[in-house]
Amino acid sequence: MPMKFFKYHALGNDYIVLDPADVGEELTPQQIRSICHRNYGIGSDGILFGPVISPQGDFVLRIFNPDGSEAEKSGNGLRIFSRYLWDKRLVQEIPFIIMTEGGKVISQVHKGGKNVTVEMGKVSFDSRKIPVKGPPRDVLNEIIVVNGEELTFCAATIGNPHCVILRDEISKEDAHKWGPLIEKDPRFPNRTNVQFMKFCDRKNIKIEIWERGAGYTLASGSSSSAAAAVAYKLGFCDSHIAVNMPGGTIQITVSNDFSISMIGPVVKIAEGAISNDMFA
Repeated sequence: MPMKFFKYHALGNDYIVLDPADVGEELTPQQIRSICHRNYGIGSDGILFGPVISPQGDFVLRIFNPDGSEAEKSGNGLRIFSRYLWDKRLVQEIPFIIMTEGGKVISQVHKGGKNVTVEMGKVSFDSRKIPVKGPPRDVLNEIIVVNGEELTFCAATIGNPHCVILRDEISKEDAHKWGPLIEKDPRFPNRTNVQFMKFCDRKNIKIEIWERGAGYTLASGSSSSAAAAVAYKLGFCDSHIAVNMPGGTIQITVSNDFSISMIGPVVKIAEGAISNDMFA
């Protein structure tokens, strides 16, 4: 039978939701790459595979990148998945739990699905948790050499790894130039998401994003969370931070223990069925 799909975007970061009950089997990496391809498939920045309802009654979500690899966590993906659960009438406007490979989050849908808040968990800068090779340490204001140029970075995890490059000016071109090299730098054993960050004022930062397994991305919730946590950790920003990206703005609140609360919009694009011809 044709595979049902639902497509949403969160500030231009688009995902396809596939329900395991509709798929009937595990997705193969080749199927994932085909579905996400923007010429030969539907096109997306990834696939949200769920829900699987756990014995505890929580929703379990698996997240796949366009290259077929599996991601631990995605902030925009979690907001989109929350909106999908709302559209399917599986949740109401009260908090609920989603389990990911990167840990548990608490989500809440507002305004009939138009905005979603996600309690993303705690950010850590510990090299052992991210992970980053070398002695145990908080990875702050270190130097990475890329194509002969020295860049200052901080590393963090919120269930998935991030490398935040500190810059006076940022651009899409720099993300394309350095992002793929930093993503696969050997100091990051699990590869890494990359953010190029500019401090604007106490309440605003700007980032350009190179996403692990996906490439250049208009917006990212986990990237916003990591970048905001770095800005707060370094003392450049207060606890309420607007993270401005090419796709739009996410509001992040950083608690004293570096727990992250994120709120941002979600838009439904389409739903339909994937023809078996695509996989032939």
